[in-house]
Amino acid sequence: MSIYDLQPRQTPQPPRPRGGRVSQPNSLWRGFVSGLLAFVALAAFGLSAALIGYALIARTLPNPNDPNAWPASDLQSSRIFDREGNLLYETMNPNDPNAGRRMAMPLDRISPYLIAATIATEDANFYRHQGVDPIALVRALYYAVQERDIVSGASTIPQQLVKRVFLSPEQTMMRKVREAILAAEVSRLKEKDEILEIYLNDLFYGNLAYGAAAAAETYFGKDVADLTLAEAALLAGLPQLPAYYDPYTQPERAKRRQGVVLGLMVEAGYISQADADAAWLEPLAYEPFQWDMKAPHFTLYVRQQLEQYFGKPDAIYQTAYNITTSLDPHLQAEAERIVRDQIALLGNHNVSNGALVALRPDTGEIVAFVGSADFNNVEIDGQVNMVLAPRQPGSTIKPLVYLAAFEQPNRPPAERWTPGTLVADIKEEFPDGANPPYIPTNYDNKERGMVIMRTALANSLNIPAVRAIQDAGLPQFLATAQRVGITTLTRPDYGLSLSLGAGEIPLLEMTGAFAVLANNGVRVPPQAILKITDNLGNVYCDAADPARPCSRDPLAAGQQVVNPVDAFLLTEILSDNEARTPVFGPNSLLRLDRPAAAKTGTTNDFRDVLTLGYTPQLVTGVWVGNADNSPMIQISGITGAAPIWNEFMRTALAGEPMLEFTPPPGVRQYEVCAETGTLPSEACPERRMRWFAEDRPPLPPEKDLYQLVRLDRVTGRLANEYTPADAIEERVFKIYPPQYRQWAEEHGIPQPPEDDGDVFDFASEVIIRSPAEGEVLDGVVTVVGSANVAEFGNYELQYGISHDPGAFSPPIAGPFAAPVVDGTLGLWDTTGLGDGPHTLRLVVRNNVGHEFEQRVRVFISRATPTWTPEATPTWTPVPTETPVFEEPPTATPEPTWTLPPVDTPVVEEPPVQELPTETPVVEEPPAEEPPTETPVIEEPPLEEPTPTWTPEAEAADAGEVAPSVEVTTSEVVTTSVVITENELVTESQP
Repeated sequence: MSIYDLQPRQTPQPPRPRGGRVSQPNSLWRGFVSGLLAFVALAAFGLSAALIGYALIARTLPNPNDPNAWPASDLQSSRIFDREGNLLYETMNPNDPNAGRRMAMPLDRISPYLIAATIATEDANFYRHQGVDPIALVRALYYAVQERDIVSGASTIPQQLVKRVFLSPEQTMMRKVREAILAAEVSRLKEKDEILEIYLNDLFYGNLAYGAAAAAETYFGKDVADLTLAEAALLAGLPQLPAYYDPYTQPERAKRRQGVVLGLMVEAGYISQADADAAWLEPLAYEPFQWDMKAPHFTLYVRQQLEQYFGKPDAIYQTAYNITTSLDPHLQAEAERIVRDQIALLGNHNVSNGALVALRPDTGEIVAFVGSADFNNVEIDGQVNMVLAPRQPGSTIKPLVYLAAFEQPNRPPAERWTPGTLVADIKEEFPDGANPPYIPTNYDNKERGMVIMRTALANSLNIPAVRAIQDAGLPQFLATAQRVGITTLTRPDYGLSLSLGAGEIPLLEMTGAFAVLANNGVRVPPQAILKITDNLGNVYCDAADPARPCSRDPLAAGQQVVNPVDAFLLTEILSDNEARTPVFGPNSLLRLDRPAAAKTGTTNDFRDVLTLGYTPQLVTGVWVGNADNSPMIQISGITGAAPIWNEFMRTALAGEPMLEFTPPPGVRQYEVCAETGTLPSEACPERRMRWFAEDRPPLPPEKDLYQLVRLDRVTGRLANEYTPADAIEERVFKIYPPQYRQWAEEHGIPQPPEDDGDVFDFASEVIIRSPAEGEVLDGVVTVVGSANVAEFGNYELQYGISHDPGAFSPPIAGPFAAPVVDGTLGLWDTTGLGDGPHTLRLVVRNNVGHEFEQRVRVFISRATPTWTPEATPTWTPVPTETPVFEEPPTATPEPTWTLPPVDTPVVEEPPVQELPTETPVVEEPPAEEPPTETPVIEEPPLEEPTPTWTPEAEAADAGEVAPSVEVTTSEVVTTSVVITENELVTESQP
């Protein structure tokens, strides 16, 4: 459906004749007659009163039949000044040949299209009413609600005419009554065509064009009789608000208005739908228009504001007003020069236009307003006001996105966003309601992993902004934008791309939104008019007097629309030069010689680039692009708009005091981890003092991504309570959430193991069950327990002297290559040891190099002198890997061998060597005859005796398997240890 395709109203059908009815009882008939008579009497009384009132009021009204009552023109000159009293524009300058252009034209010389369009738009029942039309009022209200715009007038053509010619602009009930009576009198005394001719020749069409003929000449350079349907529909839509629908400065609004008029003509039956479609598609060629005024775009904007203030499009032409505006002439001249010069430098990048607007945040006063690089340059559409034209704001919308994430009134403070909120700058697919899934990318197509909100905003990252609006929700964002003065985001089909500037917003509204942040959350709407007086000294409004504001906006005096805490936190981020340095560098054009908050924006096809920024005294918005929406060539906000912003701000603030952004109550500084925004853990590499809301402090240290992790250096897995102390190391990791671990590892950010892998709980796997802790031992002791770990390698038994030995002996049993579970681990011969405390140690190794141990503290107590039994070892292998031992018999001492003084002791099989006389000799008991297949296992070599010793892990073959041993009274395996004053002798046999 086209924009003008309004649904026609159905003509009501006359009621059908009804058949005869049975007569009602006489009593009912008499009641009906009585009621009817009473109603007639009451109506007659009311009518009589109305006629008397009508006659009394009519006597005070001008005589519409008097030719002198219809002056051709009573226009007066109004003047618009800047804030210093310099004349910007005089509405009726006698030296301007275009001033008040009037060209009276008889009705039969006016295009029928324009006549039909005007009647359909302003007074559809013109030829059927007698000056006042209640139906028109209802119709106007209906369309105003349906279209959310002024579609058709509520006053009839006679009412509008007498209001313009005879009555004052006051808005009172009596004036409305006088207007209605006078309109009825005009309709009674004059023919309809005569009224219509006067009306069409007196209408104000904007741009100093009075009457249809002047409008046709001004806008299209042709005779009013030659207007096409498309041209007539456009002109007929202007009189409602000529400045608002000005086709030179607001071509899009004018086009939409043309569509509405075409729809009304279809509805009224003047044209067909096909005619309307053809007219809508017809291109319009406007006549070039030259203006002789200073700050032309601003002056026209002031005229538009005056229309809204007075409620009449031509009020400033009927009274000699003096309008003092907020424009600073010095700043305006500098702004025009800077915009013009910078646009000229960018010509090679297909850049033709730019705009700038500057406000005082605390008053809303507009001090500079440049709508285009050259107002009179038709080639660049210079008369289009780019300060007011809706354009995509790009990333300059992001502060409002994060503001919505900060606010979230339906969440407790602890769940709202803060400057330290961690967010993933990692590409992924976002569900987007009824729209296709959205996959945003950053401007440089890079991903930065987990970043804090401060970093994301300062460096204009796209993916975090999408996450922010997704978390806050589109309704919350739209509500926030509306509160700070954004009015154009009204489409129902917005999606997540709105967070990157997909909606169209005028530069003036964006600059006003930034002014809210600069003004600690207080919104003061942009204000162009400071004072209105007339030639008699009457004051109509005064911005300095709250009782007489110069704006109809109810917020003109200012209203707190954003929490000052949130406004300050955003300002503090936008003014942090260090935070934006990774992307913009330390000396970017966003940096001034004083604290300043700034944000750039670039649309993804280089059609619009912006820079907005502020100090406590001044906020400035800059747009660069082309009015025809053609793309530029590799121009961004920092290269296209920022040079204009930087130079203007430095110029405007020269000589101004340097002000800091003042923290409001409710914020405080915390020392946080710079990268993660949390209170710093002990592993945090860099700390900073940052501002936070007191009710939304940074997260605790345990939420810091940087953590010290205890690792098993051998396996690389997490250490636990069973990891040997000498295998534990601490390393710092930046630990990502589980869903982003893979991304981190793929991008060179190591992640710790998620668990301790195959390092299990060894409490029941490496244990000595017998002897028990504290047990008193003597003789040969059978050691029972478990030696079983994952990736089992081997185990061995050792002992040490005292309950806290500084070193342990070489293996007294083992190493064995088979695990044992609740079985015999080996034998410990204590007969050669001195009385007192000793420690037995079980050492278990796995194949990856871990050692696990269990210790038992015991006491050795002997009834006889120390002796070493003589034993002849024999073994019978059995098909089990678990050694089984019986108690050994008592050995008969006899000489066996003597320790030779060699570097590496070697113990040979008997015959026995001679021993020194002071060394006890233990004879081996007789042994049973072993089976012929039973191999004889050689003893391991002895360690060289030293006063103290350390464990020898390589003293035996790590691959040796502990055999099963059958022991009878004549078969025993012993380990003899003889400690003399200066040496240790160990004898070990498997």
